Amino acid sequence: MSFGDNVPSVDAAAVPSDAYLLDVREPEEWTAGHAPGAVHIPMSQLRDRAGEIPQDREVYVICRVGGRSAQVTMALNNAGWQASNVDGGMMAWVHHGRPMVAEESGDPYVA
Repeated sequence: MSFGDNVPSVDAAAVPSDAYLLDVREPEEWTAGHAPGAVHIPMSQLRDRAGEIPQDREVYVICRVGGRSAQVTMALNNAGWQASNVDGGMMAWVHHGRPMVAEESGDPYVA
């Protein structure tokens, strides 16, 4: 899924391990599996919780396949943040063998 040149994006394999990774998926998606160290703010809560997102470093935004995170990336950049969409989302994250953890017992997976 491509959003053209308007949305800065980065390949899932290229996200730095110490990056501020903002996961905008729904709670049940997060619980099933997410990147270790990611910050969870569902897209629907972003307006109320934007103050939690640092403005002094790049923000990498991720969802399941990249659609929601592209929308959030555009909104953050328009509001003064420096944000990049993680191309392909968590599906690409898993494809590249990046680490995942689950909030409950069992193997993490992308819901």
